[in-house]
Amino acid sequence: MRKILCVLFCGIIFSCQTKETNTPESPLGWEVYETPVKASLRGLSPVTAEIAWASGSNGTWLRTIDGGLTWDHGVVGGLDTVDFRSIHAFDALKAVVVSAGQPAVIFKTEDGGLTWSLKHQEGEEAFLDGISFSSPERGYVFGDPVDGKWTILQTANQGDSWYPVLNLPDAIEGEAGFAASATSLISEGSRIWLGSGGMEANLHFSPDHGESWVKWNSPFVQGEPSKGIFSLTSLGNGEIFLVGGDYVAMDDTTNNAATFITERNEWVAPISRPKGYRSGVAYFPRFHWLVAVGPTGSDFSNDGGNSWKNFSEVGFHAVKLGHAEGAIWASGSEGRIARLKF
Repeated sequence: MRKILCVLFCGIIFSCQTKETNTPESPLGWEVYETPVKASLRGLSPVTAEIAWASGSNGTWLRTIDGGLTWDHGVVGGLDTVDFRSIHAFDALKAVVVSAGQPAVIFKTEDGGLTWSLKHQEGEEAFLDGISFSSPERGYVFGDPVDGKWTILQTANQGDSWYPVLNLPDAIEGEAGFAASATSLISEGSRIWLGSGGMEANLHFSPDHGESWVKWNSPFVQGEPSKGIFSLTSLGNGEIFLVGGDYVAMDDTTNNAATFITERNEWVAPISRPKGYRSGVAYFPRFHWLVAVGPTGSDFSNDGGNSWKNFSEVGFHAVKLGHAEGAIWASGSEGRIARLKF
């Protein structure tokens, strides 16, 4: 019995030591891939460490199924003047893309990008900002307010059809969303969080698929069109981390990041902040890292967003965790796509 206990104890110690040893202290940087396009890529949707999709200016879509070695690409629906800033991929064959600006359209492919079919079009006043799926079937697209109400569409059939949520939340005059990384709206189960900017930087929250809403004003910089919340990510259990700032003052770190704890309706300010304006943030549960990106570089936190360190000066617009949660990808200007090294 004593020998068995000793073996079990040693095994536990070894297991703990192995886990600690296998957790890197920080990211090693980015593995940047050569892609066949020069578009600005703000839409990003990695599926695994091998499969990733991106979209952006000039109607561009991109896909790799071999970890970035080769890329398929083309123009969505022949719309080579449209900026598709939002994309959600279901797998290697199926993806939904959303435009920013006019025409405000949603397309879907089911054959790896060979063909795209129009699934929805909004009116002339619409500007669509982002996309988030809470399950393989249910997803949301949001856009700037029209007549004092946010634009929020939902689908329950993988993007084949779209319709407004039951109760559209109110917006004040001059409040808007940002399509810088298409991640200022996120959804989990029945919950939706929407971050805004402009005259006010608010966090809007629905616990029930958009049937009811509450709003909290944030500590983020606000009061001008360039300021506010640009990206959200979930750490689980209703804990949300948000980044943003002022895109015309990219080096300013004033009130550009915060944690919101939904269950307590509480904002928590970090001790240190990302190094300037950040347009995207993603949580990497494998190492309990947060990774934030912007045009001036990339930062990470290993303590839930309380403190931050800059690890790369390479600029990106968007950063996303793959559906399989094994890899972090980023996309940016000039067709730049990369995967986090660790």
